[in-house]
Amino acid sequence: MFAIIETGGKQYRVEEGFHFQVEKLDAAEGAEVTLDKVLFVDKNGEVQVGQPYLTGASVTCEVLGQGRGKKIIIFKKWRRNDSFKKQGHRQDYTLLKVKAISA
Repeated sequence: MFAIIETGGKQYRVEEGFHFQVEKLDAAEGAEVTLDKVLFVDKNGEVQVGQPYLTGASVTCEVLGQGRGKKIIIFKKWRRNDSFKKQGHRQDYTLLKVKAISA
């Protein structure tokens, strides 16, 4: 059984026991989070598709931790001006573990 969910403007394919990172959620470590934007559920070949979301379907996850991703460097250079701009960025994320899928 798997589901496709939407959170943080992105879509994820999840199964029970699956660990994945999402955009930062405001939840404490060890708390349970219910994600209700479920787009698709497959129960052993029985498929349910939402338009755009399934009503009554949800995915329950446990928050394993909060973190920050790898640093990326943004470098812009203007030619013939002897000038440049260098900037770094680290994206915050939340690590989740899927406990149950209900549809």
